[in-house]
Amino acid sequence: MTNSSDLLKIDTPENVTFDYEVAGIGSRFLAALMDSTIIILLQIILLGTVALFASLSPEGVSETIIGWMFAIAGIVSFIFIWGYYIFFEILWNGQTPGKRRVGLRVIRVDGTPVSASEVVIRNLVRIIDFMPFAYGVGVVTMFINPNSRRVGDLAAGTLVVHDRAVKGLDDLSPVRSSSLKISGEQAHLPEGFPVERVSEHELHVIEEYLSRRATLANAATLARHILSAILTRLNLPADSVNFVHAEAILAEIYGARRSDTSDDIKGELP
Repeated sequence: MTNSSDLLKIDTPENVTFDYEVAGIGSRFLAALMDSTIIILLQIILLGTVALFASLSPEGVSETIIGWMFAIAGIVSFIFIWGYYIFFEILWNGQTPGKRRVGLRVIRVDGTPVSASEVVIRNLVRIIDFMPFAYGVGVVTMFINPNSRRVGDLAAGTLVVHDRAVKGLDDLSPVRSSSLKISGEQAHLPEGFPVERVSEHELHVIEEYLSRRATLANAATLARHILSAILTRLNLPADSVNFVHAEAILAEIYGARRSDTSDDIKGELP
């Protein structure tokens, strides 16, 4: 892993290098501002609803009940503050509504998607970043760290980058090219290919490759490297697939592996 200015380069075990644009303080502040606004609005709605009920409650409702309602609302409000980031970053794979709007995503330092445990750690440590007030410690740490990582990121092994979102397999499908065809043949996985054994890390590498292939030097060579590494790990012979169609086969592996978890991941291969 190397870092040049705001560009982070990560080398994968498949000998493929991906670059990420590290998110700076400005873009992260904007995302945090949007998220904070949403949290405040949720709290206003919650506490306002309880206050309205208390003011309009019939005479039979005791002050004790109203007091308990405010206490429960306070607990829920606390959960909003600390659970908001955890909930969305787990649900949206490293994104909150604010991060999604600005185009940011939390990833591991090795470039792979964050897990639930890492999301929980980076957000629980947020209280240290916030000290003494207004993210004082967090801002100072981000200024010092070359990858603009706050204390929570250092504790969880994560960083925030500008996202290059992939909408579906149509966006990943290889560009139709004569280099992907042999006498009009179609590129398909061999029958019985163990797609279910392809790991999440390998899927991430495939996704990164297919989404960035237009900007990668020697893209065809990299596709063959990735496919070869997958075959080696699965103990499959190198001649079990046609490496001339490596890029198309990677897209087919990705689509087949993701088809059971997302209706978006589908499309016609060359």
